[in-house]
Amino acid sequence: MVKALKFGGTSMANAESIGKVRDIIVGDAEARYVVVSAPGKREPSDTKVTDMLISLYKENTVNGKKRIFDAIVKRFDDITAELGANVDLAADYAEIYEHSVGENASYDYIVSRGEYLSAKVLAALIGYEFVDAAEIVRFGADGRLDAELTRSLASDRLRVAYKAVVPGFYGTDAAGNIKAFSRGGSDISGAIVAEAVGARVYENWTDVDGFMVCDPRVVKNPKLIEMVTYRELRELAYMGASVLHPEAVFPVNKSGIPINIRNTFNPSAKGTMIVCYEDLENGKFTRENNVITGIAGKKDFVGIFIQKEMMNSEIGFVKTIMDILCENRLRLEHLPTGIDTVTLILDTAGVSDDVLENAVMQIRERCEPDTIEVHKGLSLIAVVGHGMSNTKGTASRVCGSLYKADVNIRMIDQGSSEMNIIIAVENEDYARSICALYSEFIG
Repeated sequence: MVKALKFGGTSMANAESIGKVRDIIVGDAEARYVVVSAPGKREPSDTKVTDMLISLYKENTVNGKKRIFDAIVKRFDDITAELGANVDLAADYAEIYEHSVGENASYDYIVSRGEYLSAKVLAALIGYEFVDAAEIVRFGADGRLDAELTRSLASDRLRVAYKAVVPGFYGTDAAGNIKAFSRGGSDISGAIVAEAVGARVYENWTDVDGFMVCDPRVVKNPKLIEMVTYRELRELAYMGASVLHPEAVFPVNKSGIPINIRNTFNPSAKGTMIVCYEDLENGKFTRENNVITGIAGKKDFVGIFIQKEMMNSEIGFVKTIMDILCENRLRLEHLPTGIDTVTLILDTAGVSDDVLENAVMQIRERCEPDTIEVHKGLSLIAVVGHGMSNTKGTASRVCGSLYKADVNIRMIDQGSSEMNIIIAVENEDYARSICALYSEFIG
């Protein structure tokens, strides 16, 4: 049996943490394919290597560029020296500097070199083959991952590499140029490798024990989620609860490969298993029959409450509103409706007040509502779990717990899958609401 393992930036931050990575890998005979991130922060005030590389690319002065470059070289030289890794990076350093100056400057190439060097160091340390992600990850002309070609290239290349370390975060475009994923993209690289080698499990090693039922910054020491389905994870991640890049689940979900979130600094912890719902249904995996799996939320939404008598008989009323939102590039989160009312919950991050005011004015002019009210400072909280679809009274418990906490619910919406209930509350009630919901359903 084969495992694919991905180690994040905190796991690769310094010689001590990489030593822990080495011990995890060599202690597991199934750990044959490893994907790594660039070194992260060694302590809170430190700078991630990827951020150092971005600064190297952006720096215009020769002295400034040399100072940043020397700091990057020292970071890796210190790691290799402390580990005693037999690897010569001199040629790689020279090439990186060359690609940071003049006409040779390439942003994607530069920002990807942290992963490249990390993988070279770890491969030398544990005696695995180094396989460049440029060989196996391919992007199309539209800049998006070519999943089919990548699957073929990765499968063919890794089939002849019995044990390999692969840098995460990048691949190449159709012209052979280095192309990077968005930040956090090493998670996707790990999933690509896991799918390509038909891994039994994709272990994603980070600096937390797994997913918690809710944000530990809000509820002290919340319970760990031992098992979550991909569907539940998507719902929770959308509301901000994530230790994974959101696109990382697709390659492995499609192949039915579970993801295990593990802690490099607490390897004895079992972590959180992320599995297909179908495998939970057919008994391949089992878990406690909890009503809910997790609670997540985000602040600073805007609610627009619209009322118009006989709105239900006016054809195209809601379509007109949707057209106005599209014209003003406003993102709709939820749209609960009544016979004469419609509520818009909008994510206005990065949107100016002028844009919002213009949209409201257009709704007044083109829809002629009887009343329209704009309410800023709303928080959305999602209560998520497959268990609620077969459990009576879940919505009642949600509302009752918030009533007892003296929280006014501004909006409530349940998805068609009956897997989540979304509520909107005032920003100032956000933490109190999550605490009340956690107490009600988890205790």
